[in-house]
Amino acid sequence: MTDRVRVAVVGAGIGKAHVKGYAHLPDAFDVVYVCDLNQARGEDAATLVPGAAAVTDIEVVLADPTIDIVDICLPPQLHVPMTLGALAAGKHVVCEKPFAGSLGDARRLLRAARESGRHVFPVFQYRYGTSYRALHELKQRGMLGRPYVLSMETHWQRGADYYAEPWRGTWKGELGGVLVSHACHLHNLATHLVGPITDVAAFMETRVNPIETEDCAAISMRSAEGALITSSVTLGSAGNLSRLRASFEHLTVTSSDEPYEVCSAPWIFRAADPARQAEVDAIVSSVDEVPPRFPGFFADVHRKLTGQPDMYLPTLEEAYHSVELITAFYASARARSIITLPLPANFDDRDFQHVLT
Repeated sequence: MTDRVRVAVVGAGIGKAHVKGYAHLPDAFDVVYVCDLNQARGEDAATLVPGAAAVTDIEVVLADPTIDIVDICLPPQLHVPMTLGALAAGKHVVCEKPFAGSLGDARRLLRAARESGRHVFPVFQYRYGTSYRALHELKQRGMLGRPYVLSMETHWQRGADYYAEPWRGTWKGELGGVLVSHACHLHNLATHLVGPITDVAAFMETRVNPIETEDCAAISMRSAEGALITSSVTLGSAGNLSRLRASFEHLTVTSSDEPYEVCSAPWIFRAADPARQAEVDAIVSSVDEVPPRFPGFFADVHRKLTGQPDMYLPTLEEAYHSVELITAFYASARARSIITLPLPANFDDRDFQHVLT
């Protein structure tokens, strides 16, 4: 593969933001196609990058031998079949969340990626931000110590206009509710920071919108590193915010509450020992600014595909754990009990809806 990577973005909803992300990296990527059944929407996204063509037929994308990556930005119910189809056509895949709607499907994708020799890149773009990079650097240098507690808020405002898309808020189309569509990003940050989740207790309700799936949740978790984690989630907020606060043995960090670029806006890093504050500040200041969200993520994808060390690209194993974690949330709410991870084999073929029924 040459250093220039040729991409087809499939789906021009959130896919438009992906196209903008690639446009920030003109020396690394060529967006060749934007594929959407809605021709006008595809053309609108294609105008963001020179030379991109809007097409409505996915077979045009899959049949083009020059395409390196198929970037899947379709409704969640299509993620698994489209990823399998792209792998079978010899393409690498970028896949929006959720990676899959069941552990069985997630394992199918892991096997297909391994057998095809192609990469599947799950999208967890929140970790690409200068402030989160600084926190991760502090961890790498041993400046955090043991994690004590971590709290997260995913408080967004979604109403009838958001659910005008008929697949949203449905088990069949979205494969879940707010825990799948919104909270998964901060949950992935937590596992990246303090280890995979080992225990879950979850409560969830549908309180805001007349939809099938949950739009409010309160969750408690324990991580492999011993952190006690709480996650407060709602789509009934006045306005949107995402926020993280964590107390470690040697430092407490408070994020911004900017909803989309929470990890890029300035954070507060406070040393438990005031005598070490200057050392903490020096490390935070030394971290190079990184492209936020999609440009940062895509830059890492490019590094991986061109044989360079990536920064901390999300792995398929992380995507699998995300699916497992969401399944555990629903199982805990249904059974009103603490669920231990990893889940036993009898969860293999249950999708999120079946876990609740």
